[in-house]
Amino acid sequence: MKKIILTKNVHKPVGQYSQAVEAGGLIFLSGQIPLKLGGAIVDGDIKDQTKQVLENVGEILKSVGLGFENVVKTTIYLSDLIDYQDMNEVYGKYFQKDFPARSTIQVFGLPKDVGIEIDVIAARE
Repeated sequence: MKKIILTKNVHKPVGQYSQAVEAGGLIFLSGQIPLKLGGAIVDGDIKDQTKQVLENVGEILKSVGLGFENVVKTTIYLSDLIDYQDMNEVYGKYFQKDFPARSTIQVFGLPKDVGIEIDVIAARE
């Protein structure tokens, strides 16, 4: 059985998807892009965008009583791998030990022409 997760502390989905879905003790967060609560794209460089994405991830996790320490897998989509080091610098402020598994992929384009999107899988146990 799956449970749909929706928090008012993060922008509403802009398509036919849920912010997150819980099933079997795992929480699957949809890809987050750097949207502020009102739906505007965050101004700034890849560091600013990464911070906003991870703040969104944190709010969704918090809404189900979890934190970054519960994350077991992340997938990061960058529009340009030249941003990898700057993204990783910000990412390291949120994940400091017992790191999740991670994939980082350069993609041709992302929604709203942002520089980054991150999806996450977290576990209750």
